[in-house]
Amino acid sequence: MNTTVEDGVALARAVCTAVEQAPGVEVAVLPPFTHLWAVRSALEGSRVLLGAQDVFWEESGAYTGEISPLMLAGWCDLALVGHSERRHVFGERDDEVGRKFAAAIAHGLRVIVAVGETGDERDADQTFAVVDRQLDAVFAALPEPPPVDAYLIAYEPVWAIGTGRTATPAQAQEVTSHIKAHLRSTTPVAPRVLYGGSVTPANAASLFAEPDIDGALVGGVSLRAAEFGAIVTAAAETPAARR
Repeated sequence: MNTTVEDGVALARAVCTAVEQAPGVEVAVLPPFTHLWAVRSALEGSRVLLGAQDVFWEESGAYTGEISPLMLAGWCDLALVGHSERRHVFGERDDEVGRKFAAAIAHGLRVIVAVGETGDERDADQTFAVVDRQLDAVFAALPEPPPVDAYLIAYEPVWAIGTGRTATPAQAQEVTSHIKAHLRSTTPVAPRVLYGGSVTPANAASLFAEPDIDGALVGGVSLRAAEFGAIVTAAAETPAARR
């Protein structure tokens, strides 16, 4: 929940410029709902994709304040569901995240699904159990898993979001590897898995060097185009087969 529409458009244009020198990396921006149409125009002609920060599970109805997948389909490329702030600030349940995922997929939106544990859950050695539960709830809403290129998983440890505390590359690798192994039990090929949680230009390269971290879900740094561009550049410098 940052920037006015005018500021958001300026930021989107600056991001387009900042990522021009990083070919081969898929880049998307997910501004607030109020900015989407204007930012879409600002991205025209660039390779930067447009996504929404959330989506509701119904197409229409008496759900004041919600935005349906039908409203986004056809002009947004992606939607994010299950972000930790939706779960822990607004109380979204795992099954609600699953309903959002299913609705977005049904309307042709590519979906980023965020999963991750709190600090207390990590300290109690429950990380894998929490992530598995969240993943299983997402796919429970569908009769069968969607095509692997229809979604991405973002591992975002809640204790590392906006805190300045980042999971070490080894910690992030351990969980992203587990996510892929868990999903391979139900899908032939695991999707790409991103890491999110205080990603900066200083730590991006070390995170991307891990074999099961395929990208980043960037938070606060995305408000600073030059720093965001540096993260994209770090991704461009990873082996081409892993971008």
